[in-house]
Amino acid sequence: MITCGIEIKSNEAILCLLTKENGLFQIIDCRQIRIPLIQSDQSESMRKYQFLLKKLFDDYKVTHVSIRERPTKGKFAGSSVGFKIETAIQLIDSVEVELINNSDLKEIIKQNPLPIHFSDTGLRAFQEGAFSVAYATTTKF
Repeated sequence: MITCGIEIKSNEAILCLLTKENGLFQIIDCRQIRIPLIQSDQSESMRKYQFLLKKLFDDYKVTHVSIRERPTKGKFAGSSVGFKIETAIQLIDSVEVELINNSDLKEIIKQNPLPIHFSDTGLRAFQEGAFSVAYATTTKF
C-alpha cells in the first residue's frame, strides 16, 4: 500500500510518498513534491489541478491519501485556497482520503516513534509535515 502524506501550505500541496512492507518503511521518490494551485478562482484551473493530482496518484499507484487537517478558525486557520486544494483532493474517487488533525498526529507518533531522525530521510525540510502525516497513517495499517 502506497500512502501519500500531504501538508497544505498557502496555495500548494506538499507531498511525501511512503510505503510499508513487512514492517519496513520506504520513501518513494516522486517527480513532483510541491504542487501549487494557480488561479484558484477559475474552474478550469481547479479541474486541471485535480487531474494533475489524480494522474500522479495513478502513476505511483497511491491507494491512500492523508491530509494534515488545518483549523478553520483562529490564528493558524487555513486559507480559502488551501481548502479548495483539500476539496479537490477529497473528490478524487480513485484513492481513499483521510484528514488527520494535529492532536491525533502527535499521539500516533508518540505511540510509534520515528525509527530514524527526519534529517536522515533525505527529504527536504519543507516535507517534514507531509512525511509525518504519511508515517502516522502507515503505522495504523
